[in-house]
Amino acid sequence: MASAKLTPLGIAVLELLHERPMHPYEMAALMRERYVDTRVNVKAGSLYHTVERLHRSGFIEVVDTQRDGRRPERTVYGMTQTGLDEFNRRGRELLGDVATEFPAYLSGLAVIDELGREATLNELETRLMRLRAAVASDRAVLQHLAEEKTPEIYWLDWRYSCDHRLFELEWTERLADDLRSGRIPFQDNQPPKLTLITQEDDDERKTS
Repeated sequence: MASAKLTPLGIAVLELLHERPMHPYEMAALMRERYVDTRVNVKAGSLYHTVERLHRSGFIEVVDTQRDGRRPERTVYGMTQTGLDEFNRRGRELLGDVATEFPAYLSGLAVIDELGREATLNELETRLMRLRAAVASDRAVLQHLAEEKTPEIYWLDWRYSCDHRLFELEWTERLADDLRSGRIPFQDNQPPKLTLITQEDDDERKTS
């Protein structure tokens, strides 16, 4: 009985198998072509491992084997009804649930005062340089997709990623300006004067 939870890469594999049965090499090529690596960590080893796990779980099945000359035999997989059911269930969950995520950037922002002005501004400039390059690349890809008249519903994930990078760029530019100008002053490693809100405080506030 299938019990394994679908990972993002597993979702991406089943997404492709909605179109037609295919072998892992073709899956990898299509993922590169469609920029799936912007939302999923796609590596050859992890892809083949995921395909094997989906097969063991009963989400996909072998439908054919192909041989091209002297090349190794390629196994073609198709999605099972169990896989389709789990894909639909997990897809609804991913789309509807609001999950708590922990971006590494938040941890970096939390230690700015400890790093100090010079180190912080240097690292933020490095981040801004990389973000500007990424945003420029995003715009080129979006223009290509528009020119190719690719239906927008097929690249909503890409559009979200592009908008998120643009937001991060603009937000980080404002942060760097605020730190340079002193609108957000460094505290010179002075212990922060913070008051923790306890559960009792919160309960009292709700009942007052």
